[in-house]
Amino acid sequence: MQGVVKSSNTSKLISAMTLTKLGLTHVPQRYVLPSSQRPNLDHIVHSSTSLPIIDLSNLQNPSLRSHTLDEIQMACKEVGFFQVINHGIPLSVMNDALDATTEFFNLPMEEKMVYLSDNVHEPVRYGTSLNHVRDECYFWRDFIKHYSHPISDWIHLWPSNPPTYKEKMGSYAKVVQVLQKQLMKVLLEILGLNPNYLQNEIEKGSQVLVANCYPECPEPDITLGMPPHSDYGSITILLQSSLGLQVMDHNKNWLSVPVVEGALIVQLGDQMEVMSNGKYKSVMHRAIVNSHKKRLSIASLHSLALEKKIGPAENLLDKEHPASYKEFSFKDYLDYISNNYILKGERFIDSMKKNP
Repeated sequence: MQGVVKSSNTSKLISAMTLTKLGLTHVPQRYVLPSSQRPNLDHIVHSSTSLPIIDLSNLQNPSLRSHTLDEIQMACKEVGFFQVINHGIPLSVMNDALDATTEFFNLPMEEKMVYLSDNVHEPVRYGTSLNHVRDECYFWRDFIKHYSHPISDWIHLWPSNPPTYKEKMGSYAKVVQVLQKQLMKVLLEILGLNPNYLQNEIEKGSQVLVANCYPECPEPDITLGMPPHSDYGSITILLQSSLGLQVMDHNKNWLSVPVVEGALIVQLGDQMEVMSNGKYKSVMHRAIVNSHKKRLSIASLHSLALEKKIGPAENLLDKEHPASYKEFSFKDYLDYISNNYILKGERFIDSMKKNP
C-alpha cells in the first residue's frame, strides 16, 4: 500500500482490544506502571468550575462577545483548556465519526495490521500503546492516525474498510478544520495579535486525525490509556464518547472532563504556548481507563506545516518581556519523540524553554 510501511515487529503485536477479548483478569506485566505513576482512581476531582463550557454563538452577539472573549482568555491562561458548544458542527456528523471509529476497531486484526507501523512520520499509522516497538511500558490504547489536511492529498491513503470510513471521517475532518481556523482567529485576537496573524501558515498547516480506542481494562488502577503529556501543535479539538480524559489544573490536580452532549473539547498545544511567549498554557492531560466500558475519542491535532518554525510572536516581545522559548517545528517534535521516552516525564516544550 502506497505510503504505509509495515513494521517488522507485526508478529509481536497484541492489541489492547485483543487482550480485552481474551477475558484477562490481570493486565500483562508490560502494562503495569510504576506505583508513583499510577492513577489514583479514588481521588478523581469532578469540577465544572475550572473547566469552562463556552457558547461560541455568543461571539456573534455584540452584548455577549466581550464577556465570552474574557472567558476564553481566562481558560487559556489558567488551564489551556475549554469545551465549546454551538460550534456549528452537527451532532450527526460527530456521531457518524464515532460510528466509523467503532467499525474500524471492530475489524479483524489482520485488516488493521495493514496499517501497522512504528514510524511516527507515516501518513497513516495503526498501532497500540504509543509506539509498540519503543515503549518500555505499554498503555491500554489502540489507535489509527492519519494526515487529514488538505484532505484531497491524503484521503486515498485512509482505510477503505469499513466502507463508510472515508466518507464519515472525511466529513468530520473537514468541518473540524473550519472550526479550528475560527478558533485560531479568536485566540490570536485575545492575545492582542491581528486575527489574521500567520493566516497563510495556518491555512497550509497540518491536521492529524487520531482515533483512539480504550477497551475495558481488568485493572484500571495500575495502568493508563495515555500518559500525562501536552500536544505539540497549536490546538487540539477532541470528541470523546465517555468519561476518561483528565486535565491538570494549576494546582497539579487531575480534573475529570465531563461529557457534554454536542460539545467539543479544545486543548492548547505547545505551539500556542510558545507563540504566546508563555501567556497561554499548553494543557497537561492523560487518559484513564475503566473495567466496564470501552471509550472512544477522536483528536484533531492542528499545527503549522511540518517544516515551519514557530517562535514567540514579535509583537508580544520587548525589553521587559524577552523571548522565553526557542523556535521549533512539527518536524522537530517528531524527531524528539522518536528519540525520547514519554513516560520519563520529559516534555518536548521544556526542551524549548530558554531558561527552564
